[in-house]
This record gives sequence, C-alpha cells and structure tokens, in this order.
Amino acid sequence: MPDPIYIVILLILGCFSGVLAGMLGIGGGMILVPFLTFLMREQGVPVEYIVASSIATSLAIICFTSISSVRAHHKAGAVRWDIVKAIAPGILLGTFLGTKVVSYLPTKELALVFGVFVIFSAYQMFADKKPKPTRQLPGNAGKFAAGGVIGFLSALVGAGGGFVSVPYMVWCNVQLRNAVATSAALGFPIAIFSSMGYVLNGQHLQGMPAGSWGYIYLPAVLCVAAASVFTAPTGARLAHSLPVKKVKRVFACLLTFVALSMIYKAITGF
Repeated sequence: MPDPIYIVILLILGCFSGVLAGMLGIGGGMILVPFLTFLMREQGVPVEYIVASSIATSLAIICFTSISSVRAHHKAGAVRWDIVKAIAPGILLGTFLGTKVVSYLPTKELALVFGVFVIFSAYQMFADKKPKPTRQLPGNAGKFAAGGVIGFLSALVGAGGGFVSVPYMVWCNVQLRNAVATSAALGFPIAIFSSMGYVLNGQHLQGMPAGSWGYIYLPAVLCVAAASVFTAPTGARLAHSLPVKKVKRVFACLLTFVALSMIYKAITGF
C-alpha cells in the first residue's frame, strides 16, 4: 500500500484527472498514464511492466470516472446514445486485441507508441480543421469498425477513447459538445473490457507489488477513483460553458504535453 505522501499525490491526481475526464471526454487516461509510470516505479513494479501496469491501472480508474462524467453529460442531454450503441460492439473486439498486443510489447516501445498516437490526436484537435459539411457518420458496419479501432488504441495507451473518438466524431460533423459527452459514455465499455483483458493477460506476472490484480495496481485505482468521481461532474459542466475552440485548444495542449513526456522517458529510459 502507498505511504501517506503517495496517497495524497494520488488523490490530487484523481481530482485533476476527474475534471479533465468530464470536460474533455478523455477519461483522464492521457494524463494518468505518465504520472502513474513514476508512481509505479516507486511502488516496486518491475521496470518491464511499468508502462503496461500504468495503462491497465488507468483503465480501471476510468471504469469509475466515466460513470460520474457521463451522468452529468446525460443530464445536459448531450450524449448521442445512438452512436454509443452502434460503436460499443466494435469496442469489445478492439480492446481484447489491444490488451493482447500490450502484453508482448517492451516498456520503451510501448511508451513510444503512446507518445506517437497522442501527438497525432493533439494535432488533429489543435489544427481545428473544418470537416466537409456533407460528411456524416458511416452506417452500422462503419461504426462497428470505428469502435474496433477506438477500442484497440484505447487499450494500447490506457485512455477512455476520447483522444480518437472525439476527433473522429467532430470530423463526421458531430458537434464538439456532443462528441465529448458521447466519448465519455464510450469510456465505460472501453475501460471495463480493457481492464478484464489486463487482469486475464497479467495472471502470469512475477514480482508485482502487493495489491496487484494482473497488471492492475488496485491501491492506485482506489485512491485516484475516490477523488475523480467527485470532480468529473465539474468538468462536464465546464464542457457545456466554455467556448468550443477553447476546449479544443486545451485538449490539444494537454495531449502534447503528456505525449512528449512519455517519449522523453522512452528515450532516456525509465
């Protein structure tokens, strides 16, 4: 179990990630993973499992954060449940494949993958490219395929899917506030299915600290989730009051920061 100092750090991290989850629909994972990589090392997680454990723990936290976030968005009438129902089945397949791939990737390569994907997502949002007015979401088969990609990448980098699903839905002319709210709703199946995969694929691990369940470090889940569920509704309210362009720029800047930090760690070593 973390000592009192680390518990305080985890609670603060939970408050911060909860606001981001509600405001940007990213589940908090884009911010959680880089910080958790440091905390995992301090708690005795073997170096070869640090990033995978951070990703798995982040996704387990999102199981709780996404519920709090989506309730606030649903009350505002912003969640496109028709999109959620069409994309969720593909997420199941994508997350299963993503957790399998992660179990075979070395720590440094996994950190580089995380950084590259996140920088691409940040560019898409910061560029603020206007989609063609006639572009719409594809049919059910296309939404299933999109869910597979979103689930796979989310399981790979430990996020709720917002770093892919929000730009994708905006590209298809879904309003940003609806895209953020719908992404928050998609975060729950992504987190649940991914967490299950990390538990199953991590049963063979040796040297994990006490309190681990597969790749998931439960003490961190409990501390961060306990704080984030209270702050996620605040973030959701901000998403419905801030200017659209400002939300996009905040999203892009945050993603760039965390991506560069992970790439730096991958190059210099953990």
